[in-house]
Amino acid sequence: MKIAILSNGDANYSTKRLKEVALERGHEVKIVKYKNCYASIEQNNPSVSYQGEDLARYDAVIPRIASYMTRYGTAIVRQLEMQGVYTVSSSIAITRSRDKLRSLQLLAKYGVGIPKTVVSRNSADIDDLLEKLGGTPVIIKLARGTHGNGVVLAETKKAAKSVLQAFYLTNEDGTNILVQEYIKESAGTDIRALVVGGRVVASMQRQSLNDDFRSNLHKGGTGTKVKLTDEERKMCIKAAKAMGLAIAGVDFMRSERGPLILEVNASPGFGIEKITGRDVAGRIIDYVEQNAKRKPKKDKVGA
Repeated sequence: MKIAILSNGDANYSTKRLKEVALERGHEVKIVKYKNCYASIEQNNPSVSYQGEDLARYDAVIPRIASYMTRYGTAIVRQLEMQGVYTVSSSIAITRSRDKLRSLQLLAKYGVGIPKTVVSRNSADIDDLLEKLGGTPVIIKLARGTHGNGVVLAETKKAAKSVLQAFYLTNEDGTNILVQEYIKESAGTDIRALVVGGRVVASMQRQSLNDDFRSNLHKGGTGTKVKLTDEERKMCIKAAKAMGLAIAGVDFMRSERGPLILEVNASPGFGIEKITGRDVAGRIIDYVEQNAKRKPKKDKVGA
């Protein structure tokens, strides 16, 4: 097959692993820097070009869209979909997973466990808001943050009000602000599960350093291999399905009332391979090989 990997970094470990595995299996592979692609939009004749080449010639596209390039990256993916090119992750699924509020609404709708969450644009409602969450401390986060950025722990009512007011004043693009309950039994710890084609293929526990309540590896956290319970495995698969994603990194916390999903990532990194010894890239190429020739599935999420 001819496979295009949409990625802006050919030195990126995840991109390199996908290319390496695909080449080993005899596929033709090209890393396409989607920020340098251009779309030609005209009646009944959509096209995407890269370095003078029409990308419609590829049998499959694996999107690796960075969070800060979501709008342009998904526009390129959408244009390819209009040409009938098979894409592992759909543009709408990537878009919905990147909006924390939208994804939490969908996860709740599909019966997936999540932390209690409130969204508000009025800091004057802080007393009622905190009461709904069971009081302080609370987590305050921007709906479009990534790698733990735009996430603050407010330990008192006064701190929560100050943080909300600061976010409202500096939030020029109107990004929604979420306030979530603080899960004290999992402070500084969460679990990342890699889901491919409706199966969990790898899982690791991430632990923060220096008392940071965020456990992201990008913030210096450490990862260790972990075994999931049947309930956790089913919840992760359900969360990926709720987003309409065949390939997803599902982050969750263990709480006294069971697993609580924090986020579903449409372009998860493969650092989990080094920690677990699992061949995640191989499982993704397996999925591409099995599904590229099939008729694209209709998105059933509906939001």
